[in-house]
Amino acid sequence: MTAATKNTNTPHRLGLSRGYGMAAATHAYAGTIAVLNGGFVEPATTATGLIAVGVFSAECDNSAGGDGDMVAAVERGIYRFANSTSTDAITTGEIGKACYAVDDLTVAKTSGTSTRSIVGIVDDVDDSGVWVLVDPTSGVLA
Repeated sequence: MTAATKNTNTPHRLGLSRGYGMAAATHAYAGTIAVLNGGFVEPATTATGLIAVGVFSAECDNSAGGDGDMVAAVERGIYRFANSTSTDAITTGEIGKACYAVDDLTVAKTSGTSTRSIVGIVDDVDDSGVWVLVDPTSGVLA
């Protein structure tokens, strides 16, 4: 290949959404944190080794299915989640830092002594919760 010398029609994916094969025996609700676990998407939980890929854009019920039997729609972006409590609550001091999954709707300041996976980067904190950039390409896992 050589450098471009004219306009090109580069293949791309529109927007920041895509489908992932749903994990077996899993039910996800729209608006909840979506994570990859062993290559299949499921709702976030307190666990290590999960990769946050976005938020489920629609409910997906694969309760009776096997890995990949259904495809779940997931969108990347900045979303507001519930803040953890007590000493693990996120403050404006954490803006620009990683936050961690407590469950599929709640994020925390710490990894809970290495028991939680990273959700994304704190973008803002307000009285209603924590705004988080959830995007596996953001470099937060590097």
